[in-house]
Amino acid sequence: MRIDINLATQPYEDSRRFWTYWGTGLGLLGLTTILLLFIAVTRFINATHERKEIADMQAIIGKFDAERTTAEAVLNQPQNRVTRDRSRFLNELFARKAFSWTRLFEDLERVMPAHLHVVSINPDLSKENNIEIKMVVGGDNSDQARDLVRKMEGSRRFKQTEIISEKTNDKNEGGEGRDRIQFDISTLYIPTAEADTAGGEQ
Repeated sequence: MRIDINLATQPYEDSRRFWTYWGTGLGLLGLTTILLLFIAVTRFINATHERKEIADMQAIIGKFDAERTTAEAVLNQPQNRVTRDRSRFLNELFARKAFSWTRLFEDLERVMPAHLHVVSINPDLSKENNIEIKMVVGGDNSDQARDLVRKMEGSRRFKQTEIISEKTNDKNEGGEGRDRIQFDISTLYIPTAEADTAGGEQ
Protein backbone atom coordinates (compact mmCIF):
# COMPACT_ATOMS: atom_id res chain seq x y z
CA MET A 1 0.00 0.00 0.00
CA ARG A 2 1.40 3.39 -0.93
CA ILE A 3 0.69 6.61 0.96
CA ASP A 4 1.61 9.94 -0.56
CA ILE A 5 2.14 12.91 1.78
CA ASN A 6 2.30 16.35 0.23
CA LEU A 7 4.42 18.46 2.61
CA ALA A 8 3.77 21.54 0.48
CA THR A 9 0.05 21.59 1.41
CA GLN A 10 0.37 20.06 4.90
CA PRO A 11 3.71 21.23 6.44
CA TYR A 12 5.10 19.21 9.29
CA GLU A 13 4.48 20.61 12.77
CA ASP A 14 6.43 19.59 15.87
CA SER A 15 3.58 19.85 18.40
CA ARG A 16 5.65 18.43 21.20
CA ARG A 17 8.27 21.17 20.94
CA PHE A 18 5.53 23.81 20.64
CA TRP A 19 3.76 22.72 23.82
CA THR A 20 7.07 22.30 25.63
CA TYR A 21 8.07 25.89 24.93
CA TRP A 22 4.68 27.38 25.68
CA GLY A 23 4.12 25.18 28.70
CA THR A 24 7.44 26.22 30.19
CA GLY A 25 6.69 29.89 29.51
CA LEU A 26 3.21 29.67 31.02
CA GLY A 27 4.61 27.84 34.04
CA LEU A 28 7.22 30.53 34.67
CA LEU A 29 4.60 33.24 34.21
CA GLY A 30 2.35 31.49 36.71
CA LEU A 31 5.15 31.18 39.28
CA THR A 32 6.04 34.84 38.83
CA THR A 33 2.39 35.84 39.32
CA ILE A 34 2.16 33.75 42.50
CA LEU A 35 5.40 35.27 43.80
CA LEU A 36 4.19 38.83 43.13
CA LEU A 37 0.86 38.08 44.82
CA PHE A 38 2.70 36.67 47.85
CA ILE A 39 4.91 39.77 48.09
CA ALA A 40 1.89 42.09 47.74
CA VAL A 41 -0.08 40.25 50.43
CA THR A 42 2.95 40.17 52.77
CA ARG A 43 3.54 43.90 52.37
CA PHE A 44 -0.14 44.60 52.93
CA ILE A 45 -0.11 42.58 56.17
CA ASN A 46 3.11 44.27 57.34
CA ALA A 47 1.69 47.70 56.51
CA THR A 48 -1.43 46.89 58.52
CA HIS A 49 0.68 45.90 61.53
CA GLU A 50 2.81 49.04 61.19
CA ARG A 51 -0.28 51.26 60.99
CA LYS A 52 -1.60 49.60 64.15
CA GLU A 53 1.72 50.13 65.95
CA ILE A 54 1.79 53.79 64.86
CA ALA A 55 -1.78 54.25 66.07
CA ASP A 56 -0.89 52.65 69.42
CA MET A 57 2.17 54.89 69.80
CA GLN A 58 0.14 57.98 68.91
CA ALA A 59 -2.43 56.98 71.53
CA ILE A 60 0.32 56.61 74.15
CA ILE A 61 1.86 59.97 73.17
CA GLY A 62 -1.58 61.58 73.30
CA LYS A 63 -2.10 60.16 76.80
CA PHE A 64 1.25 61.55 77.98
CA ASP A 65 0.49 64.93 76.39
CA ALA A 66 -2.86 65.03 78.18
CA GLU A 67 -1.17 64.18 81.49
CA ARG A 68 1.46 66.85 80.94
CA THR A 69 -1.20 69.42 80.09
CA THR A 70 -3.11 68.52 83.26
CA ALA A 71 0.07 68.72 85.36
CA GLU A 72 1.00 72.10 83.86
CA ALA A 73 -2.51 73.39 84.53
CA VAL A 74 -2.20 72.31 88.18
CA LEU A 75 1.23 73.95 88.50
CA ASN A 76 -0.06 77.16 86.92
CA GLN A 77 -2.75 77.55 89.53
CA PRO A 78 -2.08 80.54 91.83
CA GLN A 79 -1.59 78.39 94.95
CA ASN A 80 1.02 76.25 93.14
CA ARG A 81 3.05 78.93 91.37
CA VAL A 82 5.55 79.21 94.19
CA THR A 83 6.23 75.46 94.02
CA ARG A 84 6.49 75.62 90.22
CA ASP A 85 8.95 78.52 90.27
CA ARG A 86 11.01 76.88 93.00
CA SER A 87 11.14 73.63 91.01
CA ARG A 88 12.28 75.45 87.89
CA PHE A 89 14.90 77.35 89.85
CA LEU A 90 16.27 74.16 91.42
CA ASN A 91 16.36 72.37 88.05
CA GLU A 92 18.27 75.27 86.51
CA LEU A 93 20.63 75.36 89.49
CA PHE A 94 21.37 71.64 89.22
CA ALA A 95 21.96 71.92 85.49
CA ARG A 96 24.31 74.88 85.89
CA LYS A 97 26.19 73.15 88.69
CA ALA A 98 26.68 70.08 86.51
CA PHE A 99 28.18 72.26 83.77
CA SER A 100 31.98 72.43 83.70
CA TRP A 101 33.90 74.65 81.28
CA THR A 102 36.98 72.50 81.67
CA ARG A 103 35.05 69.33 80.89
CA LEU A 104 33.34 70.97 77.92
CA PHE A 105 36.63 72.02 76.33
CA GLU A 106 38.09 68.57 76.94
CA ASP A 107 35.09 66.97 75.21
CA LEU A 108 35.32 69.42 72.31
CA GLU A 109 39.04 68.78 71.94
CA ARG A 110 38.31 65.07 71.42
CA VAL A 111 36.00 65.71 68.47
CA MET A 112 37.50 68.86 66.93
CA PRO A 113 39.01 68.17 63.46
CA ALA A 114 42.37 69.56 62.48
CA HIS A 115 42.45 73.13 61.09
CA LEU A 116 39.14 73.95 62.84
CA HIS A 117 38.92 75.98 66.04
CA VAL A 118 36.35 77.57 68.35
CA VAL A 119 35.85 81.31 67.86
CA SER A 120 33.16 81.80 70.52
CA ILE A 121 30.95 79.61 72.70
CA ASN A 122 27.77 80.38 74.61
CA PRO A 123 26.10 77.82 76.93
CA ASP A 124 22.49 78.28 78.01
CA LEU A 125 19.52 76.30 79.31
CA SER A 126 16.79 75.20 76.91
CA LYS A 127 13.09 75.14 77.83
CA GLU A 128 13.52 71.48 78.79
CA ASN A 129 16.42 72.41 81.17
CA ASN A 130 18.99 70.86 78.84
CA ILE A 131 22.36 72.55 78.42
CA GLU A 132 22.33 74.07 74.95
CA ILE A 133 25.63 75.11 73.42
CA LYS A 134 25.80 77.68 70.66
CA MET A 135 29.23 78.21 69.25
CA VAL A 136 31.04 79.73 66.32
CA VAL A 137 33.89 77.75 64.77
CA GLY A 138 36.28 78.84 62.05
CA GLY A 139 38.04 76.87 59.36
CA ASP A 140 39.03 76.59 55.73
CA ASN A 141 36.13 74.62 54.21
CA SER A 142 32.67 73.18 54.85
CA ASP A 143 33.93 69.59 55.07
CA GLN A 144 35.67 70.39 58.35
CA ALA A 145 32.43 71.62 59.94
CA ARG A 146 30.46 68.61 58.68
CA ASP A 147 33.19 66.34 60.06
CA LEU A 148 32.86 68.09 63.43
CA VAL A 149 29.08 67.57 63.44
CA ARG A 150 29.50 63.85 62.64
CA LYS A 151 32.04 63.41 65.45
CA MET A 152 29.89 65.31 67.94
CA GLU A 153 26.87 63.16 67.07
CA GLY A 154 29.04 60.08 67.51
CA SER A 155 30.01 61.20 71.01
CA ARG A 156 27.83 60.61 74.07
CA ARG A 157 28.48 64.18 75.20
CA PHE A 158 26.58 65.89 72.38
CA LYS A 159 23.28 65.36 70.61
CA GLN A 160 21.02 67.18 68.12
CA THR A 161 24.09 68.87 66.65
CA GLU A 162 23.48 70.96 63.56
CA ILE A 163 25.03 73.75 61.53
CA ILE A 164 22.76 76.78 61.81
CA SER A 165 24.56 79.00 59.31
CA GLU A 166 27.89 79.62 57.67
CA LYS A 167 29.63 82.80 56.62
CA THR A 168 32.36 83.10 54.03
CA ASN A 169 34.87 85.86 54.62
CA ASP A 170 36.38 87.82 51.78
CA LYS A 171 40.07 87.09 51.35
CA ASN A 172 40.68 90.82 51.32
CA GLU A 173 39.06 91.25 54.76
CA GLY A 174 40.95 90.77 57.97
CA GLY A 175 44.27 89.91 56.40
CA GLU A 176 46.44 86.98 57.35
CA GLY A 177 45.14 84.51 59.92
CA ARG A 178 41.45 85.21 59.36
CA ASP A 179 39.19 82.19 58.94
CA ARG A 180 37.92 81.69 55.41
CA ILE A 181 34.59 80.30 56.69
CA GLN A 182 32.84 80.59 60.05
CA PHE A 183 30.03 78.29 61.14
CA ASP A 184 27.30 78.77 63.73
CA ILE A 185 26.67 75.40 65.40
CA SER A 186 24.00 74.43 67.91
CA THR A 187 24.11 71.32 70.10
CA LEU A 188 22.84 69.88 73.36
CA TYR A 189 25.58 69.08 75.86
CA ILE A 190 25.15 66.09 78.18
CA PRO A 191 26.97 66.37 81.52
CA THR A 192 29.42 63.66 82.50
CA ALA A 193 27.18 61.80 84.94
CA GLU A 194 24.26 61.61 82.50
CA ALA A 195 26.48 60.47 79.62
CA ASP A 196 28.13 57.78 81.74
CA THR A 197 24.73 56.54 82.90
CA ALA A 198 23.60 56.35 79.26
CA GLY A 199 26.36 53.90 78.40
CA GLY A 200 29.88 54.98 79.26
CA GLU A 201 32.22 57.69 78.13
CA GLN A 202 33.37 58.10 74.59
